[in-house]
Amino acid sequence: MIQLIKVREEIEKYARDFGLDFYPVIFEVLEYDEMNQVAAFGGFPTRYPHWSFGMEYEQLSKGYEFGLSKIYEMVINNNPCYSYLLKSNPLVDQKLVMAHVYAHCDFFKNNAYFVHTNRKMIDEMANHGTRIRRYIDRFGFEPVEQFLDVCLSLDNLIDHHSTAIVRPYADPHKPDASDEEEERAVRPVVPRLKSKDYMDTYINPQEFMDFQKKKIEDRRKVQLKFPASPVRDVMLFLIDHAPLTRWQRDILSFIREEAYYFSPQAQTKIMNEGWASYWHSTIMTQKALRGSELIDYADHHSGTLATSPGRLNPYKLGIELFRDIEDRWNKGKFGKEFDDCTSLVGKKNWDRKLGLGRQKIFEVRRVYNDITFLDTFLTEEFCFNQKLFSFDFNPQTGNYEIASREFQQIKKKVLFSLTNLGQPIVYVEDGNFENRGEILLRHKHEGMDLRIDWARDTLKNIQTVWKRPVHLLTVMDGKGKLLGFDGKEFSERNTGTEDAALEA
Repeated sequence: MIQLIKVREEIEKYARDFGLDFYPVIFEVLEYDEMNQVAAFGGFPTRYPHWSFGMEYEQLSKGYEFGLSKIYEMVINNNPCYSYLLKSNPLVDQKLVMAHVYAHCDFFKNNAYFVHTNRKMIDEMANHGTRIRRYIDRFGFEPVEQFLDVCLSLDNLIDHHSTAIVRPYADPHKPDASDEEEERAVRPVVPRLKSKDYMDTYINPQEFMDFQKKKIEDRRKVQLKFPASPVRDVMLFLIDHAPLTRWQRDILSFIREEAYYFSPQAQTKIMNEGWASYWHSTIMTQKALRGSELIDYADHHSGTLATSPGRLNPYKLGIELFRDIEDRWNKGKFGKEFDDCTSLVGKKNWDRKLGLGRQKIFEVRRVYNDITFLDTFLTEEFCFNQKLFSFDFNPQTGNYEIASREFQQIKKKVLFSLTNLGQPIVYVEDGNFENRGEILLRHKHEGMDLRIDWARDTLKNIQTVWKRPVHLLTVMDGKGKLLGFDGKEFSERNTGTEDAALEA
């Protein structure tokens, strides 16, 4: 243990010398079964009880016992940061893990997408666990667990950008309209220009008055619509308007809070792991590595960055992109002059010796997420050097095969897979559908149909919260579909063409 403390102090000094800035880090050393328990709870051992955590623990335990997987580290975005080390790891692995952890903590503290996260989430998770246990004691285990199942199934129906974008949202608590206002809503009054009787048909022609009346009526319909504009944060809409008991509303609220806490980590997976891999590699190879540890380090580092068919390794893609950015900004391979150069040899040998690479990657770490990171810095040359390609399933052969090595196709497919974390975008379109208190959701169709079984499960769980029928407007096989669930039966009917469904 004393040796680990000395290693921690050594690695922390190297990290700070390189310019990394992080909250204090608390390392806890665990046996493999304890590590699996903590990992099953997402790194929060004081979390609420739920069967899914037990299932995750069984999977992790079997993976470790059969030699299929091993958890080297876990780190929690908190102040102070908490990290868990596996006791059975050799010292060289502990060094690598510590360097990796300090870089993660630097990313948590400084990346713009983590600014709004709760830095006391360890305590908050413990509070959530205490409240769940109190509800179980008061209302029984099964009702609470069943409602918790519903809430967890909906935790992806949030607005991942709401912490940075203020979207319009109707106020459900407006005062009641006066009789005069209701009369104007029913019979809109069109202002007329003053004129003599014999000139009225010219000053206020009927066609113009009808047009103005229609504009007022259309504006009134928008104002009376509930919600006034589509709401992307479905969970927030349910919290505000669903007929829930106090304990149900509380559970749904903190499940939503946890979803927003984890959201930045999902949005920056490639960058975060790439940044941590870049710095553990730099610290180990330039400062901390001893000669006797070289082979073990190379073996474990290469295993982390290994790629396999059909899967994009975020560690590998992230570290290579950061290295590419550093090299380009050191040599000045950016800007109009470089882009306008038509000589392949000239571009290959381009070197303005600017030395701005380290400064640039720290800037990138601060302001980008995975989508903007790849959209900005994934170049054709990088794709060629890394041998990237896109693939699709071939129904004739029953195999996944290379579809394209063309740069734009590769970039488009990667960005599409990251948009909204690869999940469908669903809005609340109408909270009083057909004037029956039912809810209408709309799927923003972007070329990929919904899985019908998943869509039905989502409708069923939202109906459990809303208590009234729920509908979902989407597109399947190029045709508009209106899916529904009334609490007993599912329904499905055509709504016309794809364009009509998108406009509805």
